[in-house]
Amino acid sequence: MGHALRTMVEDVSMRFAWTSQLKGRSIMSNHTHDHGHHHGHGETPTQVLMAEHELILEALDALERRVAAIRAGTPPDRAYIEKAVTFLREFADKCHHGKEEDLLFPAMEKAGIPRTGGPIGVMLNEHAAGRNYVKAMAESIPGIKKGDKAAARTFAENARNYGALLAVHIGKEDNILYPMADARLTPAQQKELASCFAEVEENIIGHDKHEEYHRLLKELETVYLA
Repeated sequence: MGHALRTMVEDVSMRFAWTSQLKGRSIMSNHTHDHGHHHGHGETPTQVLMAEHELILEALDALERRVAAIRAGTPPDRAYIEKAVTFLREFADKCHHGKEEDLLFPAMEKAGIPRTGGPIGVMLNEHAAGRNYVKAMAESIPGIKKGDKAAARTFAENARNYGALLAVHIGKEDNILYPMADARLTPAQQKELASCFAEVEENIIGHDKHEEYHRLLKELETVYLA
């Protein structure tokens, strides 16, 4: 597993790495997603999470282009950065990471996959690191509103680090962690987990909130990056 993980990380790093020479190219230029999609009853828990990954990657793509513009000297769009932070906190963290941390990971632990010293622990550490980057992005917003160039640089640096982290993190989950879950969890356990996911969407995240996140993502991709 150690060699496989290193190989996978290297591959994903090459595919999604953020560099200072973006040249305006989209890391997801060939990737499309239906923003109107919502989870169907036939999806497995990991399929639900992978569909959410697609949306997060689209947000990272839009963020990458914004960071490139800021690093090139373009003043940050205040409305964009506030909405981007909202999307990352509400959808990527509360909605998506919440399902993983509160439901999927505990189910995997019960199935015999250890938290400490195993892949679950690595994912949790990366979630925490991502939250720190987003926190720093949010804390830079007041300074950006005052025209502080140092605050803009702080936002761009933390956004860049967050994007690099999450791109590789998602690759690990899609290619290593989720297949482990699919192999270990019985059909009955997966059905129960999917039901719990639906309950989270309805009662914790909020009715139709997923569609609201889709609309926000579309706005971030079109209105602010047209």
